[in-house]
Amino acid sequence: MSDFSHMDENGRARMVDISEKQVTDRRARAGCKLVMKKETLDLIFGGEIPKGDVFTTAKIAGIMAAKKTANLIPMCHPLNIAGIDIEFERAGDKELAIYSEVKLKGLTGVEMEALTACATAALTVYDMVKSKEKGIVITELKLLEKSGGRSGRWYV
Repeated sequence: MSDFSHMDENGRARMVDISEKQVTDRRARAGCKLVMKKETLDLIFGGEIPKGDVFTTAKIAGIMAAKKTANLIPMCHPLNIAGIDIEFERAGDKELAIYSEVKLKGLTGVEMEALTACATAALTVYDMVKSKEKGIVITELKLLEKSGGRSGRWYV
């Protein structure tokens, strides 16, 4: 038998059986950054992007993506998410930080949903501003914190 929960005794991929787990409050936070020219970041924060409100559009995209994570990542369980929030923060002259938080009461964690929310919000920002700058780099996508379940709390 494999020690890796996503593999059966023959080493083949499988979805983890969570039917015996306990329902607990679960929460995950993720973050990423977009690195761009100061002028591009100024346009975003000044609301001067021709495609519209970058933050609202990216937030909606991230929320929608988190809710569809099980359709994107093959071994993720469909989850009844209780709450999702996405925040944007200027991180210096050339960086936009994006943070997501996903919560639920459930049998399995929401780490993948938080990461998917951040990644999709970042891709949406890129899509909305690529006419101004094509060389934007999405970087540092990572889980920042998770809580709930058997393994308890983990954070960077």
